[in-house]
Amino acid sequence: MSLLDALVTQVLSVLAALLLAPLLSGWVAQCRAWLSNRSAPPLWQPYRDLRKLLRRQPILPDGASPLFRAVPYVQLASMSAAAAIIPSLSTDLPLASVADAVALVGLFALARVFQALAAMDPGSAFGGLGARREMMLGFLAEPALLMVLFSASLLAGSTQLPVLAEVLQARGPSIHPALAFGAVAFVMVLLAENARLPVDNPSTHLELTMIHEAMVLEYAGRHLALIEWAQSLKMFNYICMGYAMFAPWGLASGGRSLAWLLPAAVALTCKLALAGAGIALVETSSAKLRVFRAPEFLATAFLLAVLGLWVGLMLEP
Repeated sequence: MSLLDALVTQVLSVLAALLLAPLLSGWVAQCRAWLSNRSAPPLWQPYRDLRKLLRRQPILPDGASPLFRAVPYVQLASMSAAAAIIPSLSTDLPLASVADAVALVGLFALARVFQALAAMDPGSAFGGLGARREMMLGFLAEPALLMVLFSASLLAGSTQLPVLAEVLQARGPSIHPALAFGAVAFVMVLLAENARLPVDNPSTHLELTMIHEAMVLEYAGRHLALIEWAQSLKMFNYICMGYAMFAPWGLASGGRSLAWLLPAAVALTCKLALAGAGIALVETSSAKLRVFRAPEFLATAFLLAVLGLWVGLMLEP
């Protein structure tokens, strides 16, 4: 694949992430409604909500600093940068060569830190409550995610996700013990990082249980639209990262022409539909954990990830 084709692939991957992320959120909401025997909202509802919010003027709380205004743009930019280095359609991504999995975790941490700072900026009680809870969960989720990435990178000898995906594609469908432990830990981290049950409920506004929603209560208008879009993009990135580490089949490998992007797009749509249905199934069959039990949930994920790393080291020749 030429440099021009690689750049086109890079741009198409980011655009696909930005456009499909709200659709993924709508699909998860539909699956949750069906599994709960309720009337499902339209699949396009997230796009309608974003359009409605983008047309509205943001309302700023008293005493809000420029940081409060800038955080929605920082969040969306961080998630877009993460989408640029996660192989969703192809492994031939020019920007992926300048950032590895450690930098990817750093982008997620950057968005979290700025969101927590913005939540505390107006001085509201709910914002500070949500920021403290979010940082408590992030303190445990990020090491678990790093351990998962390290255990998967042992098989490829690289922490770059495109290289890891190509190595696993060459190995063919198989179950490696280290990847089995890592996959379970990754699913647990995905649920916690994306404010899903059993750790958090994205549709709640109960002050004693909410975490993510408590940090965005002060936002309105286009600022809220950007935050919701970034949150959907974060879930999209996590799902694509999981498939790149554990089931990379369907990705267009480096060196192939742009014609391979169409089957890759079909495979991506099918994988997103499967992952969205799985998330909805877990949410409808799980009860909300108490806030102070959530660290135990993430500590279990960390232990599973460490166990996967240890197994990978033991099995390496």
